[in-house]
Amino acid sequence: MIQDFQNKRPQIDYPAKWKYKIIGEDVDKLLKAVEEVLPGLEYEVKFSNVSKNEKYYSLNVSVKVNSEALRDIIFQKFSSHTEVKFVI
Repeated sequence: MIQDFQNKRPQIDYPAKWKYKIIGEDVDKLLKAVEEVLPGLEYEVKFSNVSKNEKYYSLNVSVKVNSEALRDIIFQKFSSHTEVKFVI
């Protein structure tokens, strides 16, 4: 990734491995959401954290994306999934 100081946007060379952090209330349902959002794509999921009161869980999801459009589509699908409360 190279910083373009004129446009203030980094230049991303595709294909790239992109990371999403998804947060929800049930780990098993989050894992199912990953399967539903990324069918046919190769990805890796790692447990990230649990909130102090154990209400929220987070997973780190890494996936190879071939374009900015695909990267944005995946973000939107995670954002709109009923089991995903937050996406970073």
